[in-house]
Amino acid sequence: MWLVAEQALERDGLSAAGAGTGAGAAAPAVPCDLPPSDPCFLGRAVETRELLAEIDRPGLGASRGRPQEGCRVLLVAGRAGSGRTALAVHLARLVADRYPDGQLFARLTRPGGAPVSAAQAARSFLERLGRPDDARGPEPAAALRRALAGRRVLIVLDDVDGAAQIRPLLPDAPGSLVVATSAGPLTGIPDVRPCALGGLDTASAVELLTRTAGSTRVTCDPCAAESLVAECAGHPAALLLAGAWLAARPRMSVTDALQHLRDVPDTPFPPPPPGRALPSEQEGRPGEEAAGPDGGGAPPVPAAAPVPPSPLLRAFRLVYESFAPGAARMLRLLVLAPEGVVDEHVASALGGCSVAAARSALDELVRAGVLVAEGDALRVPACLVPALRALTEALDRPAEVELARARMLERTVRLLHACRLALTPPDAAVRARIEALPRAMRFRSRAAAADWLDGRLPSLLAAADAAAADGGFDTLAQRLVAGLVRALTHTDGDRSPELYRLHGLVLEVATRRGLHRERAAALINLADLDVRAGRPEEALGRYREAVTAARADGDGAAAARALEAIGSTYRLLDDPDRAADWYGRALALRQFRGEQADQARLHGHLGAMGARSGRWTESLREWRACAALHRRLGNLSSHARALGEAAGVLESAGEAEEGLRVCREALQRARTAGDTRLEAALQLRMGDTLERLGDAAGARLHRAEADRLLENGNR
Repeated sequence: MWLVAEQALERDGLSAAGAGTGAGAAAPAVPCDLPPSDPCFLGRAVETRELLAEIDRPGLGASRGRPQEGCRVLLVAGRAGSGRTALAVHLARLVADRYPDGQLFARLTRPGGAPVSAAQAARSFLERLGRPDDARGPEPAAALRRALAGRRVLIVLDDVDGAAQIRPLLPDAPGSLVVATSAGPLTGIPDVRPCALGGLDTASAVELLTRTAGSTRVTCDPCAAESLVAECAGHPAALLLAGAWLAARPRMSVTDALQHLRDVPDTPFPPPPPGRALPSEQEGRPGEEAAGPDGGGAPPVPAAAPVPPSPLLRAFRLVYESFAPGAARMLRLLVLAPEGVVDEHVASALGGCSVAAARSALDELVRAGVLVAEGDALRVPACLVPALRALTEALDRPAEVELARARMLERTVRLLHACRLALTPPDAAVRARIEALPRAMRFRSRAAAADWLDGRLPSLLAAADAAAADGGFDTLAQRLVAGLVRALTHTDGDRSPELYRLHGLVLEVATRRGLHRERAAALINLADLDVRAGRPEEALGRYREAVTAARADGDGAAAARALEAIGSTYRLLDDPDRAADWYGRALALRQFRGEQADQARLHGHLGAMGARSGRWTESLREWRACAALHRRLGNLSSHARALGEAAGVLESAGEAEEGLRVCREALQRARTAGDTRLEAALQLRMGDTLERLGDAAGARLHRAEADRLLENGNR
């Protein structure tokens, strides 16, 4: 049989080629994911030597005469902002060449404080190891251990929440190394080697202060500098904040800065504003209830407790209280940014100000040390997030916070629209739509839009997750997901993991709100991705659910689409009888709706299934019906293809002469349509038929004509 039916399958995203991609087990890639070294990393020579020594030190099993089981695990423990991540990355870069099979990095706590599950981290690692199909499997952690078996890999797990979170991620290979950072011990991990971080040594701490505040004042008053270091307890993040505060005041001495820091109240932060108690104090008041959805307020959420005093908190408080109210409010709201990624558009939307004003405010916050650069974006340091969240809950009304989030999501939708336009091949209409955008939202080029999308993809996906989970932003969540899907379809590479996640969010929202049409569309999209990943059984279940959802909404087009997809999936499973049954159901629905082009395609599917089962009469009837519909629609090329398929069926049924006649008719239609490649294919078919009929000379003539047509077509 020819490829008419296969081409229809490809048009529906169900080609046989895509079905075989899921079972392959390609050799893992060799990733190198270590982040760059922290430019503010200083000191820690003693800790580094201890950790290097622990790598080669025999494990506990060696003392009992047993070989080492599993990988070596090193722990860098310390408070947030103590430089534990910088030390872990520094150590990993020192020994990276010992682990030629790859270096992986993952942050296991999100900017908002929620832990990342072991399954999520394992999926991310599998993607980077070149095993996307394993990443979408039911047990990604087990698949990761299999992928790393027998390899020498280095894994850095940053900001670990507990032992249970990382235990499934530990490779079984004794030659591998895991470096974890955490606020406390990892009880339950066998033979873990801990290194607890305190403050920097005085010399390193003074050097860090000098880099931040400038050398002149520190050199002129070394005793005050050492006292300031002692007041910050050598805490790196506290020193950076104090140094930035001092740098912004060139007429102030180090002694003055020390006195200001000592004047900061040693009390929990934030303090209750005048006439208002903290949220944590309001919760326990008798006779008062938090306003719910029916009361016009936001639903009750756990309130952040005041942050206890610490050197870092006192330094942050010194900096924060020096801001003007507008900059302070913007800083508080920046913790709402998905994945903590901030740029001028995020700040503008959250603060409700112009992009230019947001850019100016961000510059001030960067100079103050409360924002750090990360690529072309900014990020709130994780060690400051708890204090900022507590400030937000204490000082900002819930309605204002929700409005800021809504503005941010709306701005994200508009940026995705601008990104998709920049990625679309330009024509007059696209250029006009780009020109209609505000200048601040236009991308300079297609490459700039692609780079923005790739760089922001984790935060964009996090924004979609948060919007879908909230329940109050369902419409915005749907628009955001739709915009992200459209933008991703204009980029290169396999976007199946991201698309699977996004369509899953649509399904979640549609199910929660009882939106049957949207639920059917999401199920079909997810099932299409299942088929391409080699999971036809899972796809069949989703397609059947889609049929039910579409019928509940009266959406005949979606129901017919799902019925046809079920037939195509059974076709991929080499079950032509079931495939024909489901194609027939889809055809009946298309006939009821009067959709002739879809009817023609389904007649072709049925013709192909009949031929595969050897039911020649049935197959010929379907191909003739397909040809008649295409002729009625004026589609000459498709009409010729269907006639060619009918000719092939006739030949297979033993009616070669009749098949030759029908093939000549198809050839005439192809010439009229100007379809050179189809004409050449028909010439080759006629040559094969004539050779079987014993006419070798005629066969040569037709094959020569086919060669000529193909040669002319390739010029």
